[in-house]
Amino acid sequence: MHPRALLEAAFEAAVAACKRPETIVAALPPRPKGRVIVIAAGKGAVPMAQAVEAHWPEATGIAVTRTGYGSPLQRIELVEASHPVPDAAGLQAAARCLKLAESAQEGDLVLVLLSGGASALLAAPSAPLDLPAKQAVTRALVRSGAEIGEINLVRRHLSRIKGGRLAAAAFPADVLTLAVSDVVGDVPEDIGSGPTVGDKGTIADAQAVLARYGIADPGGWSESVKPDDPRLARSGFQVIVRPDDALDAAADYLRGQGYEPVLLDREATGDARRVAHAHAQSAIDARTAGRRAALISGGELTVTVTGSGTGGPNQEYALALGQAIAGRAGLAALAADTDGVDGNRDVAGAYVDGETVCALEEADIDIEAAQANNDAGSALGEIGALFVPGPTQTNVNDLRIILVDP
Repeated sequence: MHPRALLEAAFEAAVAACKRPETIVAALPPRPKGRVIVIAAGKGAVPMAQAVEAHWPEATGIAVTRTGYGSPLQRIELVEASHPVPDAAGLQAAARCLKLAESAQEGDLVLVLLSGGASALLAAPSAPLDLPAKQAVTRALVRSGAEIGEINLVRRHLSRIKGGRLAAAAFPADVLTLAVSDVVGDVPEDIGSGPTVGDKGTIADAQAVLARYGIADPGGWSESVKPDDPRLARSGFQVIVRPDDALDAAADYLRGQGYEPVLLDREATGDARRVAHAHAQSAIDARTAGRRAALISGGELTVTVTGSGTGGPNQEYALALGQAIAGRAGLAALAADTDGVDGNRDVAGAYVDGETVCALEEADIDIEAAQANNDAGSALGEIGALFVPGPTQTNVNDLRIILVDP
């Protein structure tokens, strides 16, 4: 099998491991006496809601997912909205989710199904902040290179639904959140910006993030619900799928193909290009040692955007990796986001190998200029290196694999 086909098959195995309906059903409690009200949000909202409908056909509610990620539902209503920058559809959906939660009574179960992307999909700016101002802050944070924990800290304090507010609205009903984690460390308050869990962070902490990255203070701050708030007493939270599940599935698949899986870093963070150079050296060392290995890493890398090109962290990583392994045989890699979206367009990432730089040069592409303009996507697209699997209906962070053949 060609290395690219093998890498893409490993990606498919990783994604499939994160979409098993039985994982959701196994986490459901006994049938409540009252209503089952489903509030699902994120790129995995639809398959999660479908699993609940198959188990509890009488369940009703709303599922909010990224545009293009929808599939038929029975009684739970489907809404598609914009990601990563929120739009009016997400604004309306968030308001409806809050009303659903407020309608819950004692004896009801509000079942919250969270997956990556929920933060942007449930946009409910705190007054007097409006949607354009919230969009501007989100764009600035994404372009700044801020880590997702910092971005979500700000989101929790500019919202009427995040930071524990959804669970507080549902009190005294029981609330159970089942989450597919897309964040390093599986931190509950960072998954979907924690609409059902308490938050120790403060407005001052959030303002410090904006100051750190030179982003103007938009005002309209609202303190999040704290962990000891009595309105959270009936709210439970369980992570049912983790990024590790994808990494382990990819490792199992490649082991079956005769490669020695090596987990370089389950929770990689930091600048995409810097990490790419470190991983390239690990691959070069492995080949020098004569190993047939698959170097695997997860986490979420960042890019400080200073140019006007197209791309995302995985495409930036791939281009830098391609440079670092240029001319070397036996090395091939795929860097992709498990949600099928790298940056803000429908490209998951890219494939590179020792011949990538040569192909770029033959296409008369200035690699240094592309990097300076954050235009890795255009450069790699010119040589057919982009990876576009389409909507995966899940999100468990990045998956990067380097195949080493002696």
